[in-house]
Amino acid sequence: MWTQAMKRAVEWALEEDLGSGDCTSLSSVPNEMVHQGFILAKEDGVLAGVEVARHVFDLVDASVSFEALRPDGAHVAFGEAVVKVKGPARSILSAERLALNFMQRMSGVATMANRAQALLEGTGARVLDTRKTTPGLRAFEKWAVALGGGTNHRMGLYDMVLIKDNHVDYAGSMTAALRGVHRYFEGGAERVPVVVEVRSMEELREARQAASEVGLKLTRLLLDNFTPDQAREAVDEVAGALPLEASGGIDLTNLRDYGQAGVDFVSMGALTHSVKSLDLSLKSQPVLPA
Repeated sequence: MWTQAMKRAVEWALEEDLGSGDCTSLSSVPNEMVHQGFILAKEDGVLAGVEVARHVFDLVDASVSFEALRPDGAHVAFGEAVVKVKGPARSILSAERLALNFMQRMSGVATMANRAQALLEGTGARVLDTRKTTPGLRAFEKWAVALGGGTNHRMGLYDMVLIKDNHVDYAGSMTAALRGVHRYFEGGAERVPVVVEVRSMEELREARQAASEVGLKLTRLLLDNFTPDQAREAVDEVAGALPLEASGGIDLTNLRDYGQAGVDFVSMGALTHSVKSLDLSLKSQPVLPA
């Protein structure tokens, strides 16, 4: 999952926090002091960001030993130690906050994704994330969704054609938009998956007809703001010929209703745009001389 862009993001975040130096630790903590510390879970949840935290500590000071006591994706309980670090006290203090920020945010996302997917148990539906992510942190948040048991949607604008309502309105019609997609591919563009958002049964039928006319293979249809009953009608209409995704106005209170309607996927912006970080903290202990 690690990419060069993600590593650069961590480096930038460290530069943002550390700047010219951790003046508090440099002034108050003796240079020769060695400590060990434990990152503790302050509430139950799904752990994520452990390997990101490892990278943070390594960037600050490669001499700090980092031991993952619980792996990414693990269910953790209140009070459980999940990471042990040992090394120069100044270095631990300088890396602590950034490591925790990544872990807390990612663990919150993973926990939410886990809860959402659990609500769909037995329906056969999968919960998807969206592009409603924190700028600069999308790859980390989508990684956390996967660690929590959710499924990643497209990463960005480059790896999927997703015809949404504004594309249809700007193009003039659903048919015009899909004819444009066909011309785009015929012109030599990479053939990425094609998902079409529909706002009504009439638009659903138009999308299928237009795609058939130009020989365009659709990856799935996205049901935008359909009620569970309307989603069930769409499932009956398509009869398994094409995967269906429900989206819009879906949260943990109505998520299972959509799964029971028979759709294949349910996308939730709430997985990333309004999640609560999981409470974690680092408690340090001195290393006594042998």
